[in-house]
Amino acid sequence: MKKLNRVNTGLEKLNPIKVVQFGEGNFLRAFVDYAFHKLNKEVDFNAGIAIVQPLKDGMVNMINDQDGLYTLFMNGIKKGEKIQDIQLIDNIVKAINPYTEFADYLALAKEEELQFIVSNTTEAGIEFLDTDTPDMQPPAAFPAKLTVLLYERFKHFNGDASKGVTIIPCELIDYNSETLKKYILQYVDLWKLEDAFKTWLTEACTYHSTLVDRIVPGYPRAEIEDYNSKLDYQDNLIVAAEPFFLWAIEGGEDLKQKLPFHKTDLNVKIVDDIRPFKMIKVRILNGAHTAMVPTSLLYGNKLVMETVNGDFTGKFVNSVISEISETLAMDKNEIAAYSEEVMDRFKNPFIKHALADIALNSISKFKVRVLPSLLGYYNANKKLPVSLTFSLASLIQFYKGTWNNEALPVKDTPELVEAFRSAWEFGSLDLVVAKVLANIEFWGEDLTKINGLSEALVVALTEIEANGIEKGYANFSAKN
Repeated sequence: MKKLNRVNTGLEKLNPIKVVQFGEGNFLRAFVDYAFHKLNKEVDFNAGIAIVQPLKDGMVNMINDQDGLYTLFMNGIKKGEKIQDIQLIDNIVKAINPYTEFADYLALAKEEELQFIVSNTTEAGIEFLDTDTPDMQPPAAFPAKLTVLLYERFKHFNGDASKGVTIIPCELIDYNSETLKKYILQYVDLWKLEDAFKTWLTEACTYHSTLVDRIVPGYPRAEIEDYNSKLDYQDNLIVAAEPFFLWAIEGGEDLKQKLPFHKTDLNVKIVDDIRPFKMIKVRILNGAHTAMVPTSLLYGNKLVMETVNGDFTGKFVNSVISEISETLAMDKNEIAAYSEEVMDRFKNPFIKHALADIALNSISKFKVRVLPSLLGYYNANKKLPVSLTFSLASLIQFYKGTWNNEALPVKDTPELVEAFRSAWEFGSLDLVVAKVLANIEFWGEDLTKINGLSEALVVALTEIEANGIEKGYANFSAKN
């Protein structure tokens, strides 16, 4: 089988570098690089990407060994039908390790057609380290590395405002661009760089917060022979992803003109405010994920796909999503469409997502992802949502640590696990519920003050312990 490179594939023509990308991992290659690939193919965007490896150890050697080429497999299910789309991504021009090729890294600042900086350096990547200095080759923190690069561009083009760049971070933190910009400006002050550079950063460059949404399992190690059988070349950088794609970017008409995704079929939304998109993702996708876990594990399931395909648990998840949807102040058709897509994503036979893995830190996840929907439903309807309340009861039962004389995959901080163990020692369900709901460190508030919640949870837990999950849920629903 032939080696994957540009000569063997006839892809020797390189696009000019318009994008510098910090990060070379599976997500960026299946998300951002794929998005620019679509722009190149469908809009003749003519954008090459230069990848910068954020850490000392990474994959740039593997990427360069294949001349930046790799295959993206998008596997999933849509409206009940299995789909697979295979794309050879060809827009990476070079990949640089700034720890060993610092001069090459700085040379990126001098690229005439550079327009965009994108990044995904993990949630921990956007940090400020006051030990970083401008003469380090390179500085340790990503914002410091970026400041050095931007300063080099500012100097090379003599502060030309037309050479400013559009900065689009994809790290999963709130207000990612605002945080990144703040740290860049802190480095300008720390390093005592000239005011003209600060003005260029704030007036010639733009910063855009984002929400990214795509499940990317990455390299399909367990099924690699099957994947390779579909190719006529050897690819060591295959990446697998689901078909679903959402990229919400804060910006106006200027950004839409710079990034004409509206001329493609890709789901990129350039909007004034990404918060509604974050809300629907956290509440429905993440919220349903979190809410299903304790109930489904107690029922006996192991996987998300098994849960949503099950007769009882599938209906339970649909009911959870329905209750969550009622609390969202968004277009109902958009919510319904997103909810349908979420269920398709959960049913994806190519992704084996273990419930035990999602169970990690379930209390903090429930607080952020599910509790606002439960309380929002209560405030709007003056009654408790049946399925979300039952999910909370299942969560309390789950944190007991055992079920039917078997250990449950409870994974949380020792202090939290001990607090639940202590609560369950009371024996009486009334006291267990009171102790758990009153713990402000769990929930951020005293949930015993929510009228009827303690009583409903005692009823649900009584049913769970007496009749199991399915019959317990049916009896609890009948009483509410």
